[in-house]
Amino acid sequence: MLALLLLSVFFSGFYFIQATLNAMPAKRWACIGICLGPFALPLFSISKHVAIRKAMGFNNMSFSA
Repeated sequence: MLALLLLSVFFSGFYFIQATLNAMPAKRWACIGICLGPFALPLFSISKHVAIRKAMGFNNMSFSA
């Protein structure tokens, strides 16, 4: 039980930092991290991708080197 609590706190901090770095609502992702822990990673990845696409526009091309 203690391991589950520590894991939730760890993922809460992880999502908070990553959301801040990606200009997403950090408090919301910290709460999701506490509630869902590592199971929210696919949801976070999709939300991050959508936020980037909204910022860049859907018709723009980007090249990564």
